[in-house]
Amino acid sequence: MTTRSSSLRPFASPGAPRARIVLAHDWLVGMRGGERVLDAIARALAGVPGVHVAGLFVMFDDTHSLSRSIDALPHVCSTLGRLPWASTRLRRWLLPLYPAAVADLSRRLARLHARTPIDLVISTSSAAIKGLLPPQGVPHLCYCHSPARYVWSQRENYSRDHSLRGLGLSMFGDRFRRWDARSAASVSEFIANSSHTRDEIRRCYSRESKILFPPVRTEFFTPPAQTRTLDGPWLVASALEPYKRTELAIEAARRANRELLVVGDGSERRRLERLAGPHTRFLGRLGDERLRELFRSASLLIFPQVEDFGIMAVEAQAAGLPVVARRAGGALDTVVDGVTGAFFDGDDPDAIVAAAGRCPKNCDRACRENALRFSEEAFRAGLLSLVGEACPKLLSRPG
Repeated sequence: MTTRSSSLRPFASPGAPRARIVLAHDWLVGMRGGERVLDAIARALAGVPGVHVAGLFVMFDDTHSLSRSIDALPHVCSTLGRLPWASTRLRRWLLPLYPAAVADLSRRLARLHARTPIDLVISTSSAAIKGLLPPQGVPHLCYCHSPARYVWSQRENYSRDHSLRGLGLSMFGDRFRRWDARSAASVSEFIANSSHTRDEIRRCYSRESKILFPPVRTEFFTPPAQTRTLDGPWLVASALEPYKRTELAIEAARRANRELLVVGDGSERRRLERLAGPHTRFLGRLGDERLRELFRSASLLIFPQVEDFGIMAVEAQAAGLPVVARRAGGALDTVVDGVTGAFFDGDDPDAIVAAAGRCPKNCDRACRENALRFSEEAFRAGLLSLVGEACPKLLSRPG
């Protein structure tokens, strides 16, 4: 993996910018869904004349290369993030110190603003960075993937974990949740990634929000050139963590005597391997090209979790693959029951088997058309509209 040449370097921009913007993200430790949204934001802003991104503030940064647009920004990492192991999975054990890391970044942001004023802060958050305190008079837009799951919607699942993480949540989870609720006051306006997240923001923070669906790479994920075979394997693809409920897909495949391919890795992998039937294969983490191949060759994707948005379900549909999804969460925005997939209710594997039987066949075109609603261009247009409202300088013409 390539390492960035420097995580703290000057960032030159030709000419005098009309607007200076700071981006903020929880951590940079891999290129997953949240980082793809961050990358899309950075690329959208880079295409606006006169806009200068003055910094990318993060709690943790492993300094590995992620994307050209993210790598090009000046990275500002918290003091906590400089611990030699802080950018590994061990960072989750530092949960009680997340507020201190955000406070540290807030002070550094204030010093940056004192040297050269900034006009807007945009955070992308599913943990703590939405608590970044902007300088007085500077608006803070938060693109919220989810209120911190481990202390809100998925608190019970994570607390049942018998690892040190579960112990830490039982000891410090309530304290962090109180801080998380208070820190919502740092945000001028929330942007939710789905109707489900909008409802969660209202429930957790008593705040309203606007909805902007995340960008999906519909130009990359495309249907197969040949007709899809209906007897292809079932597929499930996600991080193997408690709230993903992958065990439901595994048990459904066992009862239906169907081949199941499991893509992803995580803390639950060993337990899930013990539950798996003879026709289930664990493939680990895969690159995008290989994932696209699986989308094109599988017969359906099982989506058993309550996801805030669930970009994987849309990527699958962009490749023409129907989705069997729990009737909850972001899937209500992204899957059209009976047209691009089928819904099931509850935690019953038999309900998944029944939904798979109802799943539409030969629906590549319908899936593709539905996925195009979530294209990168649609995201860019929506983002710049919201940013322009928050920062009128963006709407002024140079000169």
